[in-house]
Amino acid sequence: MKIIDLIAGARPNFMKISPIIDAMKVAQTRGSQLTYRLIHTGQHYDRAMSGDVFEQLGIPEPDINLEVGSGTQAEQTGNIMMRYERVLMEAKSALCLVVGDVTSTMACAIVARKFGIPVGHVEGGIRSGDWSMPEEINRVVTDSITNWFFTTSETANQNLRHAGVGGDRIFFVGNTMVDTLLKQLPCLRPPSFFGTLGLTLGHYFVITLHRPSNVDGEHQLLRLLQAISDGARGVPVVFPVHPRTAKNLRECDGRIPGLHYVDPQGYLEFNYLVKHACGVLTDSGGVTEETTVLGVPCLTLRDSTERPETVTFGTNELLGTRPAALASALARMLDGRWKKGTIPEKWDGRAAERIISELEKLLASAEHTRIN
Repeated sequence: MKIIDLIAGARPNFMKISPIIDAMKVAQTRGSQLTYRLIHTGQHYDRAMSGDVFEQLGIPEPDINLEVGSGTQAEQTGNIMMRYERVLMEAKSALCLVVGDVTSTMACAIVARKFGIPVGHVEGGIRSGDWSMPEEINRVVTDSITNWFFTTSETANQNLRHAGVGGDRIFFVGNTMVDTLLKQLPCLRPPSFFGTLGLTLGHYFVITLHRPSNVDGEHQLLRLLQAISDGARGVPVVFPVHPRTAKNLRECDGRIPGLHYVDPQGYLEFNYLVKHACGVLTDSGGVTEETTVLGVPCLTLRDSTERPETVTFGTNELLGTRPAALASALARMLDGRWKKGTIPEKWDGRAAERIISELEKLLASAEHTRIN
């Protein structure tokens, strides 16, 4: 058997690895020699950001939990590297498969390559061009040492080709986040507060904010929230508050009338909210993928995006971070004047199946397992 280390450290990772695990199990029923070792780095360690996703998506308990916990960027990176190194010293794997762009992705990729273990990057090649984002640094570093890239879009393919990556190392497979969403659509359920808040389908907004540019510094955060409240024209606004944002709200006493502050939601509850909203305002790239597939109007409160296909094909618009720009955009959402999007190529629920198919071929030959 060829053991693949599946690396997951933060909530978005779990949604991306779930279909990979499912696809590998299906492949094993037809005799595949691939198996996996699920490694949770513990980068997201509280239940609100981690535990519920495992339960709701049916992800098995990790084989190994590095339990790195909180810390600065450097502390987390160093702790993940040291603890993953110990794992590989005890038992090497045939491949380290990393997903997304979090600290765990970069840290484990570096350790694996130094052990002579090839690295596969699911969501390789995406770029925002914004070097103030830690995720952009993680992407560039990870891709600089990756052997095989499993990409979500033609834009990502182009980014890699421009960086000198050969076409024989790029595999355009689709989006595993979408695999999970399409599988779970029949299971979505309203959160417990849906009736209590008097929400009705198609008549409320959803906000998610966690980027430092939006939530670090009370003036920007409060200006954004006030502009959203004003532009909503009395339509309810549901705000699942990320732990980072909650801390800043407590420090500045930032409760804005008209906004319903709720705890972080489970995967099934959150995407129920998104599916039935009249619009979503977010600074999360993953949420823009989900709104694109669900056909829900979406505003990205950032100046750049690493997922341009959600704008060129999907329902997303890049608004920036100026509160003054919100009024007209919210009016278009409320008045039904938003653009109609389409679903990008290969966002069809079969990305994980394609990844496993390629990995079977790549790992079948000893020649391919040598580091390029």
